[in-house]
Amino acid sequence: MNAIAIPSTEQAQQDIVDEFAFFGDWTERYQYLIDLGKQLPDFPDALKTEEHRVHGCQSMVWLVPSGDASKLHFAATSDSAIVSGLIALVLRVYSDHSAREIVATEPRFIEAIGLAKHLSPTRSNGLAAMLGKLKAHAAAKLAEG
Repeated sequence: MNAIAIPSTEQAQQDIVDEFAFFGDWTERYQYLIDLGKQLPDFPDALKTEEHRVHGCQSMVWLVPSGDASKLHFAATSDSAIVSGLIALVLRVYSDHSAREIVATEPRFIEAIGLAKHLSPTRSNGLAAMLGKLKAHAAAKLAEG
């Protein structure tokens, strides 16, 4: 049985940009974000611990890494519908890639789809905090060698 090919981080970002281009206004884009968030896999309550919490987010966000430097997987969830959608986008770009690729990939999709202009400062800070935690974990795995 063949494994499903995971698109590169760059391809995943381009796919996101292409999808958001279909929507005429931000009301539709926010609804799409909420819909994406609803598709996140179930996240066990047992993992909603302080250790996994992403600080810097106004809403509650938990991020759980697994794997090693060759392939890191991330599970995450939030108590906010829009933030869950942001998580879905971030995981789509970064999860199931090598630590090296994760560290090297800038989240250009955020600017490209206009998210940077349409997120509140607290959501922008939270998104930056989540990306920071994800990249820090990848950098730590790389350092372990």
